[in-house]
Amino acid sequence: MASVLTVNTASAPIDLGELRTGIDKRPSGEPLAVSAPGPAKTGPGSGVAGDSICNRRYHGGDDQAVYAYAREDLDRWERELGRELTNGMFGENLTTAGVDVTASLVGERWAVGSDGLVLEVTSPRTPCRTFTTWLGIRGWMKTFTAAALPGAYFRVIEPGQVRAGDAIEVISRPDHTVTVGVVFRALMSEPELLPGLTVADALPAKIQRQVARRVGQSAAE
Repeated sequence: MASVLTVNTASAPIDLGELRTGIDKRPSGEPLAVSAPGPAKTGPGSGVAGDSICNRRYHGGDDQAVYAYAREDLDRWERELGRELTNGMFGENLTTAGVDVTASLVGERWAVGSDGLVLEVTSPRTPCRTFTTWLGIRGWMKTFTAAALPGAYFRVIEPGQVRAGDAIEVISRPDHTVTVGVVFRALMSEPELLPGLTVADALPAKIQRQVARRVGQSAAE
């Protein structure tokens, strides 16, 4: 059964050289409220109570309210990297089990737990300098991109609480085949996939504009 293994937050930001970040997320032993945080660059950034997001120019907001990553993918990275990766170490709010997060469809909705929480898949996580610095792995952005296992961001459709052990139920799926993994590959390494993203109307407006611009440029060439 698909479930939440841990709910992870960064109660206090950390400094990585000149970078200040909330990527160091740790499992919470208590139920946490989840709600829409408001537009990007305003409000708390994260949809999970008690979490910290520092760079709100690129992270957080309604379209990135919650980030989920599969424990199965963390296990794969542990084997490949030869090091322990604890739940929350990729900066994810929800470490999941029994669900292929990267194969989820953009616009797919999850009911999480029994408190009414409903989340909607919006987009993949893309690697950044903070992620690389945090893990301390040379060439990590290239390695992460090549694996195409980005995990997924969600917007909050119905607020509620989430706790470790909560069941995850997919309650609706859109009528297209655009997965989080396809979006990631289209944006990061396979631009020929970009035209196919236009059917995924649950994509954040920022990505929709990016896709339209790049598809338009290709058509004009």
